Amino acid sequence: MIGGLLFSFWRFMQIITLIPTLGMLAYFVDRYQKSNLLTPNDILVLFIVSVLGAAWAILTVLRRKSTRDSAMFVSFIDLCFVGAFIAGVYELRNIANADCSNFSADSRFSVTINNDGLSGDAPSLRLNTNKECAMRKASFAFGIMNCIFFAITAFLLLFMHRTRKDDREVATKETYRRRSHDS
Repeated sequence: MIGGLLFSFWRFMQIITLIPTLGMLAYFVDRYQKSNLLTPNDILVLFIVSVLGAAWAILTVLRRKSTRDSAMFVSFIDLCFVGAFIAGVYELRNIANADCSNFSADSRFSVTINNDGLSGDAPSLRLNTNKECAMRKASFAFGIMNCIFFAITAFLLLFMHRTRKDDREVATKETYRRRSHDS
């Protein structure tokens, strides 16, 4: 029972992290498609894996009973998704060292003392963010998270299969017949 609850928890975590990844990468695919350009491999690989992973995660949550019954197969597919997410993250690896945002401030800072007390000007802070860089970096991070999440569910399913197999062992039942004596 606890294995089923843990499995459901991690599946929901996968779905929660795959939906934003799908949205961000779909933005790039749509933008490149509208510009009549080929989508770069780094975006396309992770997008395809995320679409398939989200569909698989939703399907296995909805069909939890059959997922338990075929735990070895589902575990194998989860391990395949671990490899696919590793490939997607590897393709997007160049974004890891990118600086997508920075703060800028005015260098003016003044304090004036007058009859009314203190008055001053503080520097104004501005956050400059490159939206596309930040979305790629977030997709990269979610891809790493999903590698870990799919590995966790694969091992949970292996554990569930092992314990389920132990539960299914057929106990031998001995029956005794009582012979009646006809007199």
